[in-house]
Amino acid sequence: MEYNYKEAMKLDNQLCFPLYAAARNITGLYTPYLKALDLTYTQYIALLVLWEEDGITVGKICKKLLLDSGTLSPVLKKLQRCGYLEKKHSETDERSVLIYLTEEGRALQEKAKDIPMQVGRCLKITPEKAKQLYTLLYELLDMKGE
Repeated sequence: MEYNYKEAMKLDNQLCFPLYAAARNITGLYTPYLKALDLTYTQYIALLVLWEEDGITVGKICKKLLLDSGTLSPVLKKLQRCGYLEKKHSETDERSVLIYLTEEGRALQEKAKDIPMQVGRCLKITPEKAKQLYTLLYELLDMKGE
């Protein structure tokens, strides 16, 4: 079968477009809940990492979020200005900066605890299909390095 570039160039035949549109829509579902906490989505996912593992390097947060430090650094600075985290140099390696939640940052988790459930209720997809989609998306992300 011969490659048909006109067919390949149709928007409906692009995998990237529904991924992009779905990501925007799902991220948008978080907006009203995060706005109530005066957080952006990127701040929220950075906090999710820290609520899971406090006292980690900027590099480790970048790796977990698949973000570069140029994108993450302003987010962390804003969270620091808001009083949610603090930066400390590692005692074993002065070049390494560790990020720690403050008491206020830890308390914010309690305020945000219902967000995953609230967003989940907005999705028009069964839990089984959501798990399947989650698995497929992580398969795509794992392909990135190949």
